[in-house]
Amino acid sequence: MKDFLSKHGMWILAAMAAVAVLLSVLSYFASTSTLLRNAAGVALSPFRAASEAANRWLEDKRHYYQEYNDLVEENAALREEIAELRANARQVERDREENAKLRELIGLREQRRDFDFESAMILERSTSNWTRTLTLNQGTAHGVAVNNVVVTSEGYLIGVVTEAGLNWCTVQTIIDTDTELGALLFRTGDVVIAEGDFTLMREKRLKVTYLPPDTPLLVGDYIVTSGLGGYYPSNIVIGTVERVETDDDGLAQYAVLAPMCDFDTQTEVFIIKAFDIVE
Repeated sequence: MKDFLSKHGMWILAAMAAVAVLLSVLSYFASTSTLLRNAAGVALSPFRAASEAANRWLEDKRHYYQEYNDLVEENAALREEIAELRANARQVERDREENAKLRELIGLREQRRDFDFESAMILERSTSNWTRTLTLNQGTAHGVAVNNVVVTSEGYLIGVVTEAGLNWCTVQTIIDTDTELGALLFRTGDVVIAEGDFTLMREKRLKVTYLPPDTPLLVGDYIVTSGLGGYYPSNIVIGTVERVETDDDGLAQYAVLAPMCDFDTQTEVFIIKAFDIVE
């Protein structure tokens, strides 16, 4: 409609001006005689109707464009308000997640008062045929050292620091093929070994060996760190038993252990810089 007015507006105005001139001329002659007045009335009637229709049409279009502009401004204001509401919602969600993590950390600190924690963010994940590592944003400047143990905010074992720089460190995850640590079957207290395995690493799993022959494992059994030797703190949950398999020689059994942490979605971790050693 705006294009129509821009192209034909001058013609419309010219036509209306011509009608106005004609009305003036006819009105002049109409005032001189009754006959002419009647004739002029008859002649002017369609022009008056056309002029009135044109005026109404122009007035309607003026109201239309005014309402259109008002709607455009209102929609712009609503979009701005929606964007602000969405930003506020995202901030509320971030605050909620941060508060949840803080509550988890407080709970972890209350459970393990012997731990000296340092929080860190995961910067990079690296996977090869033999290794599965994480790079964190904390290093020696924050007291982080090689052999420090890394856990989630829930206290689940992630791995151990194998290299530390000034503001970064590398963590060997528990599914890495070089992993080997003393562990306990939580239900019975039997000592076992949790170790990485080349085949199982692709499944994000590790192996539990040296199973006691007289203690049957149950699917869902918790495996925790033993703390013996002072390398790992005690009673940190490593994972749960997923299934029991038999070695290729058919002489011994081992359990497939599913870690409690998700290495792919984890973003924040906690480095245990010091802890009480179990004798």
